[in-house]
Amino acid sequence: MPSNPPQLSRLPSAYHIPLPNPSRLRSYVFRLPLFTRLMLLAIIGLWILELQTVWSVIEWGSVIPNEVGLGSMYRLNTYPLVHLGFFHMLMDTLCLVPLLERFESEWGTLNCVALFLGPFSTIPAGVYVLIEKFILRSNTAILGSSVWVFLLLGIEAIKTWRANPYLEIASAKVPTWITPLALIVVTSVLIPGTSFLGHLAAVIVGYLFGLGYLKFLAPPERISRWIEGKLNLLGRLPHYVSVDQKTYGRYGLLPSSSGEGPMGNAPIGMNWLNGGGQRLGP
Repeated sequence: MPSNPPQLSRLPSAYHIPLPNPSRLRSYVFRLPLFTRLMLLAIIGLWILELQTVWSVIEWGSVIPNEVGLGSMYRLNTYPLVHLGFFHMLMDTLCLVPLLERFESEWGTLNCVALFLGPFSTIPAGVYVLIEKFILRSNTAILGSSVWVFLLLGIEAIKTWRANPYLEIASAKVPTWITPLALIVVTSVLIPGTSFLGHLAAVIVGYLFGLGYLKFLAPPERISRWIEGKLNLLGRLPHYVSVDQKTYGRYGLLPSSSGEGPMGNAPIGMNWLNGGGQRLGP
C-alpha cells in the first residue's frame, strides 16, 4: 500500500488525441437509457458536492472497513458513486457508461435498479470488507464506480467465452474469460493505489452472474411486468427500458404500425485515514 498519494501523469504534448464528433457524442448521450443517465448524473453531482469543504462526501460514502456497521450499511451502496477527484470520476464514467448502457438495454431499467443498487454493490463490498478487516487486518477504504466496470467486464467476458472460448496468441491458446483478470493486474501495476482486491471481488461476482449462478438476484419477470403495467412506467418515464425487450423494443417503445424502429433509438491512496485508501479503477 503506498504511503503517499500517487501522482497523475500527463501525456506528452506531442500526443494529439482526436476529439469525438460533438454531434455524434450529443446524440449518443441523448439516447442513453434512464438508469444509465441517473447514475451518470449522481456520480457527477456527488463529485460537484465534494468541492465544498463543509462536509466530506468521500468520508461519508466510501467503504471504510472499520466504519461499516448496522448504522452505516448505506456505505455498501454509495461507494460506487463517490470518486476521489475529477480525473478519477472522469475515467471511471468513460469506462462505465458504454457497459452500463448495454446491460440496461438487455436487462431493462427495473432490473438495473434492483441489481446495481443492491447486490452488484453490496456483494463485492461485503467480500472486500470481510477479507480486508478479518483476514488482512487492515482498514483501507475503497470508492469508485470501477467496481461496476469490472463486474460488467466479467459478465461480458463470459459472453465472449461462450461464443469464442480461446484467443490464439502465437502458438498459445488463451481463454477469453481471463481478459478482466489480466486487466486487473495491468491496472494495479500501472496505476498505484488501485484496489486489486476490490476489483477481483467485482470480477468474480460478474463471472458468477454471467454463468447464471446469481441470476436469481434479478427480480422475476412476472413481477417486473406487473410493476411496469401497474405504474405505467413505459408511458411515464422517458428512455425507460422494459424488461420485455421482444415486446416493447430496446427503449420500451411499442413498434409502430408502419414498421419503423423505436424512436430515440479506488481509490487513490488517501491520507485522511490512518490505513490509507484505495480507489477502484484508474
